[in-house]
Amino acid sequence: MGALLGTLPFALLLAGVPVFLILIVTSILALAFGIHVPLSAVPQMMFGSLDKFSLLAVPFFIFAGEILSGGSISERLIRWVQSIFGATRGSIALTTVGTCEFFGAISGSSPATVAAIGKTLYPALRASGYGEKFSLGLITSGGAIASIIPPSIIMILYGAAAEQSVAKLFLGGVLPGILIGLLCAVYILWYAHRHPLAPAAPFGWARLGRTTRQAAWALGAPVFILGSIYSGICTPTEAAGIACVYGIFVTRFVYRELDWKRLFEIAVRSAFLTAQIMIIVAASGVFSWFLTVSGVPQAIVKAIQDMGLSPWHLLLAINLFLLVVGCLIDPASAVLILTPLLVPLARAAGIDLVHFGIILTVNLSIGMFTPPFGLNIFVAQALFKVPVARIFAGIVPFLLIQITALAITTYVPALSLYLVQFVG
Repeated sequence: MGALLGTLPFALLLAGVPVFLILIVTSILALAFGIHVPLSAVPQMMFGSLDKFSLLAVPFFIFAGEILSGGSISERLIRWVQSIFGATRGSIALTTVGTCEFFGAISGSSPATVAAIGKTLYPALRASGYGEKFSLGLITSGGAIASIIPPSIIMILYGAAAEQSVAKLFLGGVLPGILIGLLCAVYILWYAHRHPLAPAAPFGWARLGRTTRQAAWALGAPVFILGSIYSGICTPTEAAGIACVYGIFVTRFVYRELDWKRLFEIAVRSAFLTAQIMIIVAASGVFSWFLTVSGVPQAIVKAIQDMGLSPWHLLLAINLFLLVVGCLIDPASAVLILTPLLVPLARAAGIDLVHFGIILTVNLSIGMFTPPFGLNIFVAQALFKVPVARIFAGIVPFLLIQITALAITTYVPALSLYLVQFVG
């Protein structure tokens, strides 16, 4: 029976069965024939997995991100960031990275970021003389920053599964997210120095002031959300609800871009996205309970301890494992399945669990644009109508950049924990 339960999930995954069905089928078989628990416990455990206050932030942030991703907000942010860089050589590419940072703080969605900024910036990059592979790679990989910069759905799910503060995880992701942007900027400046590029509009205070006024409400969204959390006014879940009200107010009454019909359509789409995540949460709760009562996490911890791995080597092994997993499974499924298995290892090795959550998030964000199943790749392919092979070729340097950022994040804990110390 143990061999069957060990191989069944992988066989179902290769057969293309949805992840939540894999978890439920495996768990039911284990409960029925392994530990003989009444099957009536399955729905109880599924509902119990969803009965967490922090998980209420997921539908709210999804809805707020969908609202703020619509209309001209992305174009306003692009014009504002571009006005800052002015005629700096490589300014269009630097604008792409900067917009990913800001848009990630609004949407929290990697594919949404690729779609929103790609429509405007890919033609601009090509018209300015950037190569096709470079442009495709930059936009496809840049969207991954949205999974690290708060608010991050991956961090919310990890916080619920590992029982860690979502507010601390949000703060922990700020500096690693900025680090990725800075490393990309260094590579962009090197690339711009070696290639002939069209000159950009020079910097001007009047232009910066004009674009700042146009983008003020969009720029206020992350300040409003994160400020309410760290000022102690709201919990992350309450801030997520307020973000929805803010998003409706800005897009409906300030920018006047969305009518009530469009808002309803966005609400329906957000409900579908939320349902896709929550069914995985419910199914993984049953699977995690089965693993726990079967002693699997404890057995893994003991096996690792018997190997005598240092925390340095353990983190290296976990990173390599997560990079492979991120290529095959969507981040929500990966974090919910693996957190119960990996957190005991991190705790036994003395690794701070907030720091470990940031490591997990950065790993899975890289998987969003890594072949063969990175979701950002397919969004870019559908958006730009280019062969997937060209996108694969373009992401290579940016993959190396983000792996470098992952290594720094992993082995310099202060990068993730410096800001956290200011939160009680």
